[in-house]
Amino acid sequence: MSNVVILADFVGGVASKSTVEIATAGAGIGEVTALVLAPVGQGAQYANSITQGPIAKIIVVESNDFALHGVAAVADVVSQVINEIKPGVVLFVSHAFGKEVAGRVAMKTGSGIITDAVDISPDGTTTQLVFGGSTTVHSKVTSELSIITVRPNTIAANFVEVNPTQEVKSFEVSPSAKKATTTSSLPPVKGGRPELTEANIVVSGGRGTNGDFSVVEAFADSLGAAVGASRAATDAGWYPHSHQVGQTGKTVSPALYVACGISGAIQHRAGMQTSKLIAVINKDPEAPLFELADFGVVGDLFTVLAGATEGIQARKA
Repeated sequence: MSNVVILADFVGGVASKSTVEIATAGAGIGEVTALVLAPVGQGAQYANSITQGPIAKIIVVESNDFALHGVAAVADVVSQVINEIKPGVVLFVSHAFGKEVAGRVAMKTGSGIITDAVDISPDGTTTQLVFGGSTTVHSKVTSELSIITVRPNTIAANFVEVNPTQEVKSFEVSPSAKKATTTSSLPPVKGGRPELTEANIVVSGGRGTNGDFSVVEAFADSLGAAVGASRAATDAGWYPHSHQVGQTGKTVSPALYVACGISGAIQHRAGMQTSKLIAVINKDPEAPLFELADFGVVGDLFTVLAGATEGIQARKA
């Protein structure tokens, strides 16, 4: 079995669900070490937020260069850690940041890379869903080190309680990784709803909303759910692109996914088809998404959602 390093993922200084997911994927291959990259003075806070997932050890590296020089600085230090401890596999979360870091690390270490894996077998063979989820591909890196990014919400996370050992290491970011500097940044604006990729329930609206997401949001709020949108809805400017679910948006795999007025193009299905329970509301009985549905309602989404929201609120009262 190979030793596995994961680059721990954080949201607001707290380990995300995706960290547990990639740790779970790595535990099937070998012993997992989580690499924590944090600002100076915050390493312990970041590391101590990792309380779940099959992680045996945490390596903490503190540097303000991570925020100042971004992806290049992170990739530089990750590569240095790899060269020192020589793992067989390194896993990253497959979001924009994780994939860019993974690509740079693969180049620096001369390693093979596989992106957007949805499963990893004990021998390192990965499973990918391509062409909108219509084709399954099995791949394996043949170089000594495998770099793999894992798509969020596709691994059944093992939320076992853990208390891994911690080790603080010091690495200097090389001058070549400091050629670009971030001069200012703004944090994303967050509302009161759960993060889309972390939510247990997602309610999404599509072309059938005609741009009015008020009933979708009201229903989502009654369930404590996140709100998503189809590509048609975001392209039309009806909802922010940051909420797009699909092949070119975010991948979600909640316990319950409710699709409202979404026909179910392959592009959208690729981002939600691994949801545990799928409910579809559409006035078109021939909508392709009904093929995936566990429950389907043929009807006007405004009428159906208004009634469902009223019923949920009445039950809560």
